[in-house]
Amino acid sequence: MPVNSTDDVTESRILLVEYDRLKEEQKTRIGFRDNLLYFTLAAATAVVAISARSGQSRILLSVPAICLVLGWTYLVNDEKISAIGCYVRDRLGPRLGELTSAHGAVFGWEIYHRNIAGRTVRKRLQTAVDLFTYLVLPMVCTTAFWCSVAVQPLLMLASLVQTLALAVLGWQFVRRSER
Repeated sequence: MPVNSTDDVTESRILLVEYDRLKEEQKTRIGFRDNLLYFTLAAATAVVAISARSGQSRILLSVPAICLVLGWTYLVNDEKISAIGCYVRDRLGPRLGELTSAHGAVFGWEIYHRNIAGRTVRKRLQTAVDLFTYLVLPMVCTTAFWCSVAVQPLLMLASLVQTLALAVLGWQFVRRSER
């Protein structure tokens, strides 16, 4: 909502511009976050295929590294998406409501969609998909490496460090899902 020199700059206009910008950022982050899931699956599939073709099981240890980096990026974006929604719901909407003397909730969708039937089940299913993608899949690759003849002490140490980091990432996914 552009403001020209003849428009009054009011707090409500500023809040509406802020809302527009926040929703645009949220939309961009949602698209990026969702694409991370597909990219992670594609990258892991490529690594598994390369490992199978070459017979080099140590290549499988790149899957946990990929999942750690992309999983953390996914979580950070998901947190920002939720933080924007919370800010709009808890701060921006009520402030704009006060200024406009609006009856009822301003930006009602921010509250409404959180109360739609089945939301809890959908959140749990999404957490299961996230845990499969960013924890189970890399652990399958790690286990396949452990069962191979290519296990060397340094690679074993690296895989154990990755396993610990994956456990932390998995804990973050579960902790985040409880909100």
